[in-house]
Amino acid sequence: MIDHVSIVVGDLSTAARFYDAVLAPLGHTRLVERETTVGFGKRYPEFWINLRSGAAAPSDGFHVCLRARSPEAVRAFHAAALTEGGTDDGAPGFRPEYHASYFAAFVRDPDGNRIEVVTFVRD
Repeated sequence: MIDHVSIVVGDLSTAARFYDAVLAPLGHTRLVERETTVGFGKRYPEFWINLRSGAAAPSDGFHVCLRARSPEAVRAFHAAALTEGGTDDGAPGFRPEYHASYFAAFVRDPDGNRIEVVTFVRD
């Protein structure tokens, strides 16, 4: 149902480097670059970062969740985020309060956006 997601960033260059690193374990690459926007995806841009000078920091309510293929990809996303200036907002692990097979990690990007990555572990 959703075609793409866009988030606001304060420094496009910093954010692009961050998302290059954290989206790679999910199979996403930088597909489109323009003066004030960058689009990432597998075949077409599904995740956009948009420069908005003077924009307020995201509220605690902003959240986007991306799908990973495996727990290893979730862990790699989380590690890359911390290496690239993100902050931990929930270490990789099971979240049985959501579902018994829900394995996710949460980070805040350098702009404060809350990004989650999830996979479902089957027996």
